[in-house]
Amino acid sequence: AKRQSGGSEMARLPVHLISATKFPVSREVIWAEIRKRGTFTIREISGDTNINTETIRTYVQGLERAGYIKRIGDDESAQFRTLIYQLTRDVGVDAPRVRRDGTEVTQGAARDQMWRTMKMIGEFTARDLAVHASTEATPVNEIDAKDYVKHLAQAGYLAIVQPSKPGTLATYRFLKSKNTGPRSPQIQRVRQVFDPNLGKVVWSEEPRP
Repeated sequence: AKRQSGGSEMARLPVHLISATKFPVSREVIWAEIRKRGTFTIREISGDTNINTETIRTYVQGLERAGYIKRIGDDESAQFRTLIYQLTRDVGVDAPRVRRDGTEVTQGAARDQMWRTMKMIGEFTARDLAVHASTEATPVNEIDAKDYVKHLAQAGYLAIVQPSKPGTLATYRFLKSKNTGPRSPQIQRVRQVFDPNLGKVVWSEEPRP
């Protein structure tokens, strides 16, 4: 297949929304652009997102090997050989978590499940959340649930309905106004909460004096 190159009609995403050093965030943005275009080149995705081409190429290789996209030809109008890809398996807004070799990345899946579940059940304890969010493939343990709800409460996503007492877990309520999108807020190692739906840090622990 051949095609003529042309200027992109898509607006560039602001640089502050892109973090090429945080690949999970970049992956979501790349996938969103692939879904918008349907047919694309790596250079086009880079131009639309400000993400460097090597980061995109790594993800595209994984998507191809996992069967989400396929090569359909070359753009012979380009100075250098430019592969053209086509989306063949659209699984929705959640970006496939794949490595370069096409194998699935499971890290972060438990928090994705908790994020979806808390929006459905509304009011819960960490234990309730762990039970309802667990699947056979990705079980959620209570300790991880406690840590996640603690950070989301600090970031303003959850209201404390009943504080914890000796022998009793705290009860939380998900605030519908904080349903920012399908992607789960991330708890980063620097003690802050990053919401990939908003593209920004929504809570950060103040440094101790």
